Amino acid sequence: MLVNGLLLEIGLRVFFGFGDPLLYVADQQMGYRLAPNQRVRRFGSRIQINAYSMRSGPIKVERPEQTLRLLLLGDSIANGGWWTDQSDILSELMARKLTDHLPNDYQQVEFLNASANSWGPRNELGYLLRYGDFDAQIVVLLINTDDLFSTAPTSLQVGRDRNYPSRKPMLAISEVVNRYITKSKPIPGLETVKNESGDRVGANLEAIRQIQNNLQINKANLLVAMTPLLREVQIPGPRDYEQVARRRLTEFTQMAHIAYIDFLPLFKRFDHPEDLYRDHIHLSPKGNQFVSDFISVRISQMLVSRNQTKTLMGSERATYDQQENWKEMIEDPWQ
Repeated sequence: MLVNGLLLEIGLRVFFGFGDPLLYVADQQMGYRLAPNQRVRRFGSRIQINAYSMRSGPIKVERPEQTLRLLLLGDSIANGGWWTDQSDILSELMARKLTDHLPNDYQQVEFLNASANSWGPRNELGYLLRYGDFDAQIVVLLINTDDLFSTAPTSLQVGRDRNYPSRKPMLAISEVVNRYITKSKPIPGLETVKNESGDRVGANLEAIRQIQNNLQINKANLLVAMTPLLREVQIPGPRDYEQVARRRLTEFTQMAHIAYIDFLPLFKRFDHPEDLYRDHIHLSPKGNQFVSDFISVRISQMLVSRNQTKTLMGSERATYDQQENWKEMIEDPWQ
């Protein structure tokens, strides 16, 4: 019996990575983030988290000379999760694509990946407020339709929810039991957060506007891209409230002069759009490849415009003096 248990423990660790989950830490500004400096392998996929809670390798805070540095902000779609190897996450795919078409001004590409499960625009704003934009020339904010309705950042789930562990389990077997057998317990206060009242879409659009204001300090450009849920590309399409939110986002980006990619009409062009998904929301390798290729092309276009005008939208781009209280909003995004 003891020998069988030992063999099971070893097998779960070696073949599946159980017993060594990614850890999370609570954060006052973004609610939670991946604990820094982690290297794990889950279900055969390598996952690396650097000192700034990014799913990226080690970096220097200051951008190296002649380096095209880009920053991807997002949730589990951007992160790739346990099902995506480090070499196949969106930021790595785009880095390789852009390296093949690198402008003469640059010698290398760095595509940083600051993301975590279930992050929304307000979490991503919190990340920028804590760490800054790392002198990236372009920041890509990758969201999905559900993110428009995401709630305010909270750390209540850290160390309490099985999907947000704060310390390693003693045994791989105990992790399996906790994840797949033991019934999860309600987390006090979390239901209140999930039932946040008021205009959630408006709050998240405001967070995106503040992200733009923050980036303008270092003259970085913002690109917002939104992927749809699988059911949105199928008949009958987005629900009424989602259509309203989508229109608000489109109108907002137009008024704020923010570059925007809506992947819904692009996904609908595929004969079998379900092939782009691994589940109802996350992308398959085919979906990741398409999204990364399309965003890379848009980034290349933005770089051309940036080099020509030194700004993304020239005279049309929003300026600081048009936002009288931008400093206060950046310092305290929850007011």
